[in-house]
Amino acid sequence: MENKESIEVRHQDAMCTNESKQSEIGVFSNIKYLIVGIAFGIVFVKAEIISWFRIQEMFRLQSFFMYGVIGTAIIVGMLSIWLIKRFNIKTISGEKITIENKTFNKGQVYGGLIFGIGWAITGACPGPLFAQIGSGFLAVGVTFISAIAGTWVYGYFRDKLPH
Repeated sequence: MENKESIEVRHQDAMCTNESKQSEIGVFSNIKYLIVGIAFGIVFVKAEIISWFRIQEMFRLQSFFMYGVIGTAIIVGMLSIWLIKRFNIKTISGEKITIENKTFNKGQVYGGLIFGIGWAITGACPGPLFAQIGSGFLAVGVTFISAIAGTWVYGYFRDKLPH
């Protein structure tokens, strides 16, 4: 009979199959991520993806702009996954990338609705939150704290939610 700790470890392993086996040590090892994040934020700001007005236009069906951005991201993601699978592309560290098939469940619909409502009300989703704060929209700090609280609540009730 297995104890609870071994079951949780096995469950975590199943969830994080692409986690790197190599450990990077030191503060400077994450500079590459900081640089990419800053560049990504600049692109978000310059492309007006973080604009509350652009997001409201999208939810009011008044503009195609954000749908075009999201559609382009979906196409790039699909193409990237196809290329990774087709040419067996590995990580920078040389590790194999595995993409497991996902099963659909009703919890995804509920989560998507909650996410979409929050996005429509606040005018922000998790990625642009940091760019909005970095651009000086300090009121978005409330949205950021709410996102952290929502993540914590989900983690707390995860086992009781429909998956």
